[in-house]
Amino acid sequence: MTTVPTVEHRSAWLDIDGAVGILHLDRPPLNVLDRAAQSALRAAAEQATADERVRAVVLHGGPRVFSAGGDIKEMAAMTHAAMVRHAPVLQGAFDAVAAIPKPVVAAINGPALGGGCELALTADARICGTEAHLGLPEVLLGVIPGAGGTQRLPRLIGPAKAKELIFTGRQVGADEALQLGLVDQVVPTGQVLDTALRWARRFEKGPALALHAAKTAVDQGLATDLAAGLAIERSVFAALFATEDRLTGMRGFAADGPGRATFNGR
Repeated sequence: MTTVPTVEHRSAWLDIDGAVGILHLDRPPLNVLDRAAQSALRAAAEQATADERVRAVVLHGGPRVFSAGGDIKEMAAMTHAAMVRHAPVLQGAFDAVAAIPKPVVAAINGPALGGGCELALTADARICGTEAHLGLPEVLLGVIPGAGGTQRLPRLIGPAKAKELIFTGRQVGADEALQLGLVDQVVPTGQVLDTALRWARRFEKGPALALHAAKTAVDQGLATDLAAGLAIERSVFAALFATEDRLTGMRGFAADGPGRATFNGR
């Protein structure tokens, strides 16, 4: 795989491989997400959002670990006042990944715990290796998930299952994560990144504006009631009729059948 570094090497950074952005976590040995890593994560997510070359994104921690979560020593030294100031910054970094207006998949090897699991939850899909294990163990430290876990996990797997994982802090292996719906696919450990890249490459030539609209409709709709969600869908659906891609897709369908149009993202 040939990649072109586009952000200086640091604890989180973006490569562009074709039309796929690979957002690397790179803070050995466990990709612990301290405040500096959170800042780098946000910057890389914002770059993935802004760069028109990027049509889909893979979150990748490496061949052995996704992320073991937050920096406990750093947090242990923080006062209540300091965390009140920092909590919006923490959530903002993860929200920036969730807000990437393109398909995003997490490629998970090894542990995805605490903030690492919360980061995986910001993706649209999760692919993990057979040796992966996921969990939100914050309660064992006398706190709760603070980077979106109490909100994104129940929306993904349902409130009862999410509460059991959050209340106990227990970790689940790959097979149980798949059964719960916490991950979407389990593959051999050595195939995780390649599988995630294949997932992402399906969207390299897709209708970028329609994909953005679909993600907006689903994500914003889940945050509200059905009537408001339908209004969101109606708005973004109608807006697509002002795009070149809509004309390209519909004219291409009439002339050549489905799935043959070439979109330009305008």
